[in-house]
Amino acid sequence: MRVLVTGGAGFIGSAVVRHLVLVRGYEVLTVDKLTYAGTLTSLRAVDNHPNHRFLKADICDRQAITEAYDSFRPDRVMHLAAESHVDRSITGARDFVETNVIGTFTMLEAARHYWTGLSAEDKAAFRFLHVSTDEVYGSLGAQGLFTEETPYDPSSPYSASKASSDHLAKAWQRTYGLPVVVSNCSNNYGPYHFPEKLIPLMILNALEGKPLPVYGTGANIRDWLYVEDHARALDLIAERGRPGETYNVGGRNERRNLDVVQRICALMDKYHPAGGPHDRLITYVADRPGHDARYAIDATKLETELGWKAEETFDSGIDKTVEWYLANDWWWAPLRKGYDGSRLGLLKPEEVKA
Repeated sequence: MRVLVTGGAGFIGSAVVRHLVLVRGYEVLTVDKLTYAGTLTSLRAVDNHPNHRFLKADICDRQAITEAYDSFRPDRVMHLAAESHVDRSITGARDFVETNVIGTFTMLEAARHYWTGLSAEDKAAFRFLHVSTDEVYGSLGAQGLFTEETPYDPSSPYSASKASSDHLAKAWQRTYGLPVVVSNCSNNYGPYHFPEKLIPLMILNALEGKPLPVYGTGANIRDWLYVEDHARALDLIAERGRPGETYNVGGRNERRNLDVVQRICALMDKYHPAGGPHDRLITYVADRPGHDARYAIDATKLETELGWKAEETFDSGIDKTVEWYLANDWWWAPLRKGYDGSRLGLLKPEEVKA
C-alpha cells in the first residue's frame, strides 16, 4: 500500500505518517512545504526508514504535485496540508485562502488526472481523503452535536477557507467521480503540537512561569481528540470509507477552555511542583473576534459504520501530553525561539494583512 500524505510534517500529519509507516507498514511519501508549523523533527521516528520518503513541495505547485503522483504512484492520498490557526487567519487571511482553497484545488486536479490514467481495478481501489475540521459547522448552543448533515456556517477566515476546500472535494467526487472521502474532526491535542495552540501553549508557559491567557471567561467549549486516536480514524476512513461520504471524528470529551487550563495546571503541579501553584498564572484576556461558543462532534457514523472508537479519555490523554512536553524539550525548545507564546490575532487594523 502506497500512501501520499500532504502536511505530513505537521502535528496531525506527522502522527498519521508515524502510524502508517510504523504500525501499518505502508510505503509513505510525505509532502510538506515546511512552513513555521511543519518540522522534520516531528518525523524523527521514521528518519531513514525504508518505507518513508519526504518531498519538500508546496501543494499549490501543480508541477511538483503532478510529478509526485506520477513518480510515487499512490494507492491513497491523505490530504492534511493546511494553514490551521484561527488567530493567524484573523490577521493574515491570504495564506489561508491560498493554501486551503487553491492548494486543495491543485491536489484534487492532479489526483483526477492521475486517477483517470489508472487501470479499472486501480481506479476502483483509489481513495482521496480530504481532512477537515468541525469549525466549518460554526457554533453550537448549549445542547446538540455536529453531525455529518449539519449545515456549514463558518465564523473565521480559517474555517471559511476549510469549508471552501470541503465543498471543492465533494464537488470533484460528484462531478468527476473521483473517489473522495471527507473527514471533519474536533480539536486535536497530543505530542508534537506546535506551541501556538492552547494546550501546548499552556504547558510551556506554565513551565516557564509565564501568564496563561484565557479568552473571555474561559467558558468556550471544545470536544478534545487525542491525535493518535485521530490518526487511527483517518487510516480507517481512507481504507473503508465510502466515496462521497463525510465522517465526523470526535473524542466525546467536551471541556470548557478554563477547565482544560486548570487541569493542565494541576498536572504541572504534580510533575513540576517547583513552579506551583500554576493556576496563579491564569490571566483572563479580551475574547477574540468571532469566537465560537461550543463545538461537539457526534462520531456515531464513524463508530457504527467503520468500528472506530477513541482509546484515550481526556484525562488519560492530557496526562500523556503534559509528560511528553516535559520530557521532550529537544523538539519544542527550538520552536519556542521563533514563537515566544505571545498572543496572536489582535493586531491593530492597520497591521492586518489581506
